This record gives sequence, structure tokens and C-alpha cells, in this order.
Amino acid sequence: MSLRQLYRRSRALLRDGDLLQAVRAELAYELSSPPSSPPQVGGTVDGFVLECDDPKTKDVFLRKSDEEEVAVSAKLGRLFFGEENAMDWNVRMKVCVKRPKAEPLLHFDCSVFAGEGFGSSDFRIRCVSYHSSQDSLEALKYRGPKFRSLDPNLQGALKEYLIARGVGAELTDFLLKRLHSKDQNQYVTWLRTMESLLANQP
Repeated sequence: MSLRQLYRRSRALLRDGDLLQAVRAELAYELSSPPSSPPQVGGTVDGFVLECDDPKTKDVFLRKSDEEEVAVSAKLGRLFFGEENAMDWNVRMKVCVKRPKAEPLLHFDCSVFAGEGFGSSDFRIRCVSYHSSQDSLEALKYRGPKFRSLDPNLQGALKEYLIARGVGAELTDFLLKRLHSKDQNQYVTWLRTMESLLANQP
């Protein structure tokens, strides 16, 4: 059953006053998708260690330490409508790069988007800024020009800088899959809570 058919069915059920049945129908639909088996905290994704993946939060955090420290945090971005009016979310990714035991760092704000198959995801840089320390990440100050206004060669060089440090398709594929899975799991938990509440009402 398509999302549109399920929506129409749920609306019909609601008109009949059977909210519990509508919740159970939606829950059954969500549970029909096979569960994924993502790396656990402490596992690795293309050299990055997954350090934080709390099922109650919206984000994940990974880190790689080599000649440089590369930290990646990501969460789902805005909902949008893609081809054939299919709903989807992009992913907002932040990447910080610094030398070990050094304070200054480069901070990249990026968007991750899906391609047509595994390994075809990609990212675009939205903003690049320099910070004298981690404590200044949220400081209100000049953060550099708009990325799209930079010379195309410089834009390409900055993206290659991140790719050379492991920010590639394997990582972005993981972020897309894992964050959508987290969102679905949280939605299922909410549906189960609703079902329990409605089932216990007189």
C-alpha cells in the first residue's frame, strides 16, 4: 500500500471515529520494513569511529584521529518533496578538522543528499569558517563569504580537502541510512505509545 493510499484509508477511519485502528494500521505499515543493522557505538564507518548514537536523540557523532582530527556530526534536515511527490529529508552535516593538540580548526557546514543507488550519495558545502578554538564555535562573528560566491576552483578544492580526509560516499551513505532509521524508530515508538494510550481508554 502506498503512503497516499494509507493516508486516505486513515482519513476514512478517522471519519468513522476509529483512531485506534488508524494508529494500528500506520504501525503495521512502518513495521513492514525490515530493520537495519547499523554499526554500534564504538564501531567504525570508513575509518570513523561512531562515538554517539543515542536512540532518543536526532543526531549521530563520529570521529577520526590520525595526522588530523576529523569530527563529524549530522542530523536530519528539512522535509522536502522529491520526484513523484515522494517525501524525503536531506541531512545536515558538520565537519570539524584540526591538528592533534592544537586549538584552531576549520568548520564546514554541509548538506548530504541521496543518489539513485548505494554509494551514489554526495554532499555539498554550504559554509566554511575558521575558529581559534572549539569554545568559539558558537560565537557571533564573521564566518566568511557565502560559499556559492567563491571561485568554482576554490569550491572544488575545499570539497576535495574533505574527501581526502574520509568524507566520501561510504560515510554519507551511512549518515542517510542511519538517520532515516533513527527517525523511523522514534516514530514507531511514538505510535506504540499512542496505541497503548488509546487501547487503555474506556
